[in-house]
Amino acid sequence: MSISKHSDGRPYAKFASELFAWSCGFCTFLCLAVLGLLLWNVVSFGWDSLSWKFLTSWPSMKPANSGIWAALVGSLYLIGLTALFSVPVGVGAAIYLEEYAPPSRWRTLVQINIANLAGVPSIVYGILGLGLFVRMMMLGRSVMSGALTLTLVVLPIVILSAQESLRAVPSTIRQASYALGATRWQTIWYQLLPASLPGIMTGVILALSRALGEAAPLVAIGAATYVSFTPQNIFTDEFSALPLQIFNWTDQPQKDFHQLAAAGIVVLLSVLILMNAVAVILRQRFSKKIRW
Repeated sequence: MSISKHSDGRPYAKFASELFAWSCGFCTFLCLAVLGLLLWNVVSFGWDSLSWKFLTSWPSMKPANSGIWAALVGSLYLIGLTALFSVPVGVGAAIYLEEYAPPSRWRTLVQINIANLAGVPSIVYGILGLGLFVRMMMLGRSVMSGALTLTLVVLPIVILSAQESLRAVPSTIRQASYALGATRWQTIWYQLLPASLPGIMTGVILALSRALGEAAPLVAIGAATYVSFTPQNIFTDEFSALPLQIFNWTDQPQKDFHQLAAAGIVVLLSVLILMNAVAVILRQRFSKKIRW
């Protein structure tokens, strides 16, 4: 007895698969369209305020004389220090958890807590930074306090991304290295880290991109929204950052300040795109050197 062509459900399964693919494509197009519309709205609204004078001028009570230089320099200070603190600590913690720590309840507990900390709202880290760095360590509302607070925000992300990159390296690489007489540290330094470096760098850049756009932790530690100077001493001088300066301008009633805020958003997005572009270029360059 012959079985009907439609009895096995294959045409229905094919239709469902195509429908799902089209639905995913439509959702992707819709998200990109909304994002493009928002970007066009921001760029068109703030384009007239974008100039070299805007990038190199200090904030001012007059919109025509106001610029973003102090906030831009403050953000660069923050990102540089945050990378200096978070990358060695995060990658080192990932190496220890993946390559050195034996399976135990303690390791499982630490791993669960790191995963949970990655989803904690950033304002909680801001309150922690206020109590720990600003008051207990008496660093004040300085660049160092802001960088350490942002380090708390991105550190779980750096650890998790580095762990995933290390897990992606085939176990045969480790076994071959040990078979040739290499120690565990030599295997990590000469084999695992070069092979996992593209993934680690991508995770680091994404984490730093998040830190660059964070405003809530900086507001919590009392960072200034109006600064007419660049920090000279990272341990004592107050600072501002791009998200704080944009927030300050959007809080003003004048329309000219809103245009400055839109121009500041364009500058912030440009820095983020530049950072991600560097990550993609470095990832491709290091990926070409990997031969498994």
